[in-house]
Amino acid sequence: MAILKEKNYTLDDIYKLPEGKRAELIDGYIYDMAPPSRRHQRISFEISRKIADYIDEHHGTCEVNLAPFAVFLDENDKTYVEPDISVVCDESKLDDKGCNGAPDWIIEIVSPGSRRMDYGIKLFKYRSAGVREYWIVDPDKQRIIVYDLEHDDVEEYTFEDKVKVRIYDELWIDFKNL
Repeated sequence: MAILKEKNYTLDDIYKLPEGKRAELIDGYIYDMAPPSRRHQRISFEISRKIADYIDEHHGTCEVNLAPFAVFLDENDKTYVEPDISVVCDESKLDDKGCNGAPDWIIEIVSPGSRRMDYGIKLFKYRSAGVREYWIVDPDKQRIIVYDLEHDDVEEYTFEDKVKVRIYDELWIDFKNL
């Protein structure tokens, strides 16, 4: 479960965490992260594989990154997130530490302890940072919520649906076959 720590933290505090301890930093608050379940990892892998295959087949330049992958959304040292899947199309945002600025597309796969973060705090943060598309994949509820943040549009799907990717013209993710 994500637990809010009461202090104004920075990236230095994240880097000082014990080896293997995962946490995210949003606006100076640290949120602990539980290890993902096997189901969570399988869904993350399958989705990212479909995206990477599409990019490769179309000779695209975007890059798919899986957690743990550092995303520094703000130009300060108060926010550090590890989205489950990040698609970055502007390679100037990438360095050895991760992504500096908003990825084009972020997918979060909901865990019991991340529900509040994924549906609320991260949605607001990703929208404010300039993420173009944000998906919340909720295995327990068998639904996918697609936020087209560029056009202020939201659509909801089930695990029986094919879901259209907004940042690409021809990419669909078929959740029935995941």
